[in-house]
Amino acid sequence: MEEKAPVRGRIHSVETFGALDGPGIRYVVFFQGCPLRCLYCHNPDALCPTDGTEKSAAEVVEEIGRYKSFIRTGGVTLSGGEPLAQPAFALDILRRCKAAGLHVAVDTSGGVELEHCRPVVEEADLLLLDIKALDDALCRKLTGRSNASALRILDLRERLGRPVWIRHVLVPGYTLDEKLLCKLADFLTAYTCVERVELLPFHKMGEYKWEALHRPYALTDTPEPDPAAVAAAKQIFADRGLPIH
Repeated sequence: MEEKAPVRGRIHSVETFGALDGPGIRYVVFFQGCPLRCLYCHNPDALCPTDGTEKSAAEVVEEIGRYKSFIRTGGVTLSGGEPLAQPAFALDILRRCKAAGLHVAVDTSGGVELEHCRPVVEEADLLLLDIKALDDALCRKLTGRSNASALRILDLRERLGRPVWIRHVLVPGYTLDEKLLCKLADFLTAYTCVERVELLPFHKMGEYKWEALHRPYALTDTPEPDPAAVAAAKQIFADRGLPIH
């Protein structure tokens, strides 16, 4: 029988001791390439799909295995970039990690059509889904793409009864708006799969990367939200009984 060719893909970087991308201490694999062009992207160097380092899924998981004792109560998170933009590569890593007894989370913007990435969405132990904006026109303004694929991914996880953590970035002048936040919170109350909602304050820590790449940064004049505004946003979700963090 002819031996199957190894599944290969492109990696931007890894974090061996991550504490922000899923439960517990996690090994985070940042995939190279993303179909979105978010105005506030803090990893613009991860956008181009042909950059980064090419590896096989087996090589990635072999490296992860060296840290198994540190992440045994946490797991592995596939992030990016956008892991669903390399669906075969992501799926092979996911299945190899699960076969090794590791919990696998997938951190996604939902910017890839479900027909291209369904097995990864179905099999991930946890999905960290970044809803850029519930309003489709605003989502297009922020990212260059519709939010339709992200919402279809959320609907599939709901039908499967598989857990989701929602992430939403609070950008003054864009998403940090009481009416928009109320609509998003009301929308999410219908989903029993949502175990956690993370409201992430917009920050400018990646602005220097845009400058280094000689690309214009659209949010130079946008301030970071003050703590009172962030607290008020969180209260909107808490008032609706959502598990806010």
